[in-house]
Order: sequence, then structure tokens, then C-alpha cells
Amino acid sequence: MKHLLFIGTLNQPTSYFEGANGDGLSVHLFDDETLTAERLASAPQIVNPTFLSPTPDGSLVYANSEIEGWYEGLVTALSFDRKTGRLDHLNMQPSLGATTAHNAISRDGRHLFVVNYAMGAGGPDQALVAFDRRADGSLAPGRISAAQSGTGPNAARQERSHPHSVTEIAPNLLLVADLGTDRLTVYSLENGQLEKISVTATRPGAGPRHVALHPSGRFVFVINELDSTVASYRIGAGGKSLEEIAVYPTVPEQAAAANHASDLQISSDGRFLYGANRGHDSIAVFAVDAETGRLSPMGQVPCGGRTPRNLAIAPQGSHLLCANQDGDVVSIFARDPETGALVDSGKSIRIGTPMCLRFARA
Repeated sequence: MKHLLFIGTLNQPTSYFEGANGDGLSVHLFDDETLTAERLASAPQIVNPTFLSPTPDGSLVYANSEIEGWYEGLVTALSFDRKTGRLDHLNMQPSLGATTAHNAISRDGRHLFVVNYAMGAGGPDQALVAFDRRADGSLAPGRISAAQSGTGPNAARQERSHPHSVTEIAPNLLLVADLGTDRLTVYSLENGQLEKISVTATRPGAGPRHVALHPSGRFVFVINELDSTVASYRIGAGGKSLEEIAVYPTVPEQAAAANHASDLQISSDGRFLYGANRGHDSIAVFAVDAETGRLSPMGQVPCGGRTPRNLAIAPQGSHLLCANQDGDVVSIFARDPETGALVDSGKSIRIGTPMCLRFARA
């Protein structure tokens, strides 16, 4: 089985990312059987596409750019033509903040949601922005947004609000994980307005980063960058509140001080979670209890490189890919759908400074 694989790489140095050996955004044809990836197209003009969201059919992709010294981030819309192998620029919009960290296409396909990690220019920065998607896939200017503020106990990393991801946990209900304030905020999007519905505090100093939604819609799981944990939450009535169930370490206790957890992915059947550990350079594996939302830790697997920033489970579910930012390699793991176990396949994709991996239909 073959699938489209979109890869975002760092191609311009920044003060907070060492090395930039990539060539921007590229599209590959990934073969589930041979574990090869044929490059189909690239867009080296897209600066530091550190997060991507393709449409399910791969005909469109939206790329966030993190650009050193800019006081406003960028999000770019591109089209991909499978027959001609062309990636074409549609348009670009300012993100109304800086360091655009994450994006997601809405369930109804009408919007692209973007979160900004850092401060913008000319007034309050916007934590969450909703862009209307036009008929041709391009983006209208951001007109729906919400700001966040606050601090956390880690003076070096939590000196202000640092939104890191947005997840649509139910139709028009958006969960923003804020690393800087240790808060999970749920917004509703109704009638062209964002309304704050609930705010849930994590453990102080946890630094919530990425979120995985259980397929049942009953639970969410949050990976915390600063204290290297995964927390499970029960979603309340109407998706408008979160109740903490339990918190689990992603690395052994002695490794936590030098580790920074990054991405979190859940299998399509909701039975297994995978969390990336930068520093420990491993992938933590958890089994998920679909009735209670509790996790059973299954240990860690070496990531096959250095600084695993992003993970992606192939659509067939038989492989997991890991983007090793400082290893210039995407490692490919065989995944047992029954046990959740990962085994290094020995195959990989050599590519400079990989930051984000996303699959789409070929």
C-alpha cells in the first residue's frame, strides 16, 4: 500500500534550533511494503515549515513557518497535483502572533486553526486564530482569534503564555494546550466568534504541549514537555470540561531532568499511545483502557536518531515513523497492531532536520 507523506524540515537557522540541514517542505510516496519513500515534489521556498496539515486526499497542505527575528508568524497554503508532481503556492497569511507552533483543519473543512507560541507585534498576541478556507484551498485573512495570558513556575520556559497545539475535541470545540501557563483551555466556535468555555489547570510546571483525542471522543491525552509526563482526562458533558484521570511518566525518573517530551500519537483503534522523548531519545509506549481512560506503561524504545520531534502512524497502522530533528533521519518502526509493540525496521528516510510528518491518501 502506498501513501503520500508530507515532511516539513528546518531550512533556516534559528537561535533556538541548532542546525538547519533541511530543504523546506517535501512530498513523498511512501510504500508500506518496501518501506521506501520516493520524493515527488518539494517547496524549498517555504521557510522552516515546522508543522503541516494536509487534506485527507493530499491535494492541499497548510504549512506554518517559524522565522527568526520576525514578529509575526506565517501560514502558507499550497496545492499538490499528484499527476504532475507539482507543489504550487496558493497564498500566505500572517498568523497574528509569532512562532506559529501548530495547525489543524476543522472537521467540517471550513477552517484552519493555528496557535502561536510567542508574542506578536503591535498589541496582544493571538494564541488561537481561525482562518476561513476558500473554495480553491487558499486562506482568507485571520478574523477570528483569542488571546491568552499568564505564567508558570518555570521562569525560563513559562515567563508568559506559550500555546503549543490546538485539537478539535468535538465539532466546533477547540482544546488549546498552553505550555507557558499549565492550562488546557476549551473554546467554542459559534457564529464567527471564539468563546472560552472552560480552563483546566495541569500540574504546576508540567508544560502541556500536544494532545491526542481518543476515537471514542470520551478521553484526551496530553503530553507534558517540561515534566516528561502524559496525563489522561475524561471529557465532560458536551465536551465542555476536562477531568484528570491519572498522570504517567514518559521516561525513567533519573532521565526526566534532561528530557523534553514532544509529540503524542494514538492508534486509530484507540488502544495504544506513543510519546516522543527528546534527550532520552526514545518513544514511550502506553496501552489505553477504552473504558476508564487509564494507561498501562509499556516502556520506551530507542528512537533511532537524536531529538525525536514528531511521530506519525502510517494509515494501515503497521508502521510508525519518527522525525529525528538532530539526526537528519526519519526512523521507520514496525508496529504490531495487536500488542502495540514497536520494532526498529532498520529502514529509514535520510532527510535534513525533519520537524513534522503527515500522511495523506496517494
